[in-house]
Amino acid sequence: MQRKRWSDLSPTTRLVILVLGGVQLSLLAVALVDIIRRPQEQIRGNKWLWVGVSFINFVGPIAYFLFGRQGRTV
Repeated sequence: MQRKRWSDLSPTTRLVILVLGGVQLSLLAVALVDIIRRPQEQIRGNKWLWVGVSFINFVGPIAYFLFGRQGRTV
């Protein structure tokens, strides 16, 4: 099977790829900023472990927000 080039993709497919990439990068950025700013006492586990996990596509940042944070700050 021959690999498709960017120019071979339909405009809709290109848009979907760009939007999903933007969402993924946004989730990563927000998770990393939160990990850096939040004190270690408010994070379940090691901060550096969560930094590494955050780089796993969509799953990492979402897992951090669901399972990694202990308390909410107002």
